[in-house]
Amino acid sequence: MAILEFVGRRLFWAIFVILGIVILNFILLRLAPGDPAAIMAGQSGATDPEYIAQLRVQFGLDQPLYMQLLTYIRDVAMLDLGMSGRQQVPVIDLIARRLPATLLLTITAYFLSLGLGVLLGVLAARRVGKWQDSVITVLALLAYATPLFWIGLMLILLFSVTLGWLPAYGMRTTGAGLTGMAYVLDILHHLILPMVTLGLFYMAVYARLARASMLEVADQDYIKTAVAKGLPDGRVTRAHMLRNAVLPVISFAGFQAGHLVGGAVLVETVFAWPGIGRLAFDALLQRDYNVLLGVFLFTAIMVIIFNIITDIIYTLVDPRIEVGR
Repeated sequence: MAILEFVGRRLFWAIFVILGIVILNFILLRLAPGDPAAIMAGQSGATDPEYIAQLRVQFGLDQPLYMQLLTYIRDVAMLDLGMSGRQQVPVIDLIARRLPATLLLTITAYFLSLGLGVLLGVLAARRVGKWQDSVITVLALLAYATPLFWIGLMLILLFSVTLGWLPAYGMRTTGAGLTGMAYVLDILHHLILPMVTLGLFYMAVYARLARASMLEVADQDYIKTAVAKGLPDGRVTRAHMLRNAVLPVISFAGFQAGHLVGGAVLVETVFAWPGIGRLAFDALLQRDYNVLLGVFLFTAIMVIIFNIITDIIYTLVDPRIEVGR
């Protein structure tokens, strides 16, 4: 019951957080220079002032800013995100089409980076001062300092262009007509490079954090007591050190989970992955404000959901933490 009360309370306050995000995003986009109606008309090859005026009326751009904001908040409350000015398709439909691809990419990259990062961090801490620790630390620093798009391009050059092992772009093989397990394997085949590219940066962060947490916990009195009792090293590491050292990693991982969508913008652009990150990038170039606002809203909701899940996982890992308070 405590967890249900906690989730209910967090969801209640999340309504006000989302409202603030909706207002802030709307104002920031409207402050951007340029006339969206003129840009949409120019992209359509029409510069007639009457046509531009018609677009302004169609998308409510002729109204005062506060009226546009109130109208948008009302529409969002009714789950109406408006129409895409460029594609003339409801924004909710565009996001619904692209969201599964982004979730597939971000979730697999998230668990890959978290699992591999914690594993490498624990290994580095258990071999501190030795060559394994040095190699892991150097690789983590390189992965952290290297831009995502450069890693993606180098992986394409090596595994797609040079070796020909993996596809360089897209989510599936166009025109292959695959079904069943062959279709699933084809998607997984295309997923490998973007997943690794997105996961490497966060893997480096988790590895460094896990290493630092393990070394900090290793100096605690209860660890020294467990070692003095003659417990096996493996049991001390798993049952005593890792269980307490992983708490900061979980906290940071929950915070970073929502940021994966931001990193996915670059990765989806490099690999032509059809997700909402690529959708947001295209909408930004086209000044398609409704699409941008819709993507920002869904991203904010994902961050809030990940944070709530993180708090719940926290209590499962460490029962001493009570979410009901």
